[in-house]
Amino acid sequence: MAKLTKRDIVVAISNQTGMVQHQVFDIVQRTLDKITDSLANNVPVELRNFGIFQPRLTKPRVGRNPNQPGSSFVIPSRATVKFKAGKIMRQRVEKLSRELKEAAAKKAPPAATRPTANSKA
Repeated sequence: MAKLTKRDIVVAISNQTGMVQHQVFDIVQRTLDKITDSLANNVPVELRNFGIFQPRLTKPRVGRNPNQPGSSFVIPSRATVKFKAGKIMRQRVEKLSRELKEAAAKKAPPAATRPTANSKA
């Protein structure tokens, strides 16, 4: 499965608008820098119909090393970014979820017709 990169975004916008890729890259980079700066200053970022980025502090919790049973340590709290999808994004992803479930159901044979380890074929 391919992933969407910043370069892909720049090329697509450049092709759609006719702008030079260097200019589009600068705009995209400045947008991402502004979002990052706002979050670093504890300012939530709301992009209508896309979603909301909110800085938050995690709670300290106890961690354990599976290689050393009985030993535990405290994982300190730290700042993270929470993302809440907007209405349109949520609807489009839910539609994809339904399509993937339907495709998986068509692909998998019914449970009654699959041979088991004990059955004779």
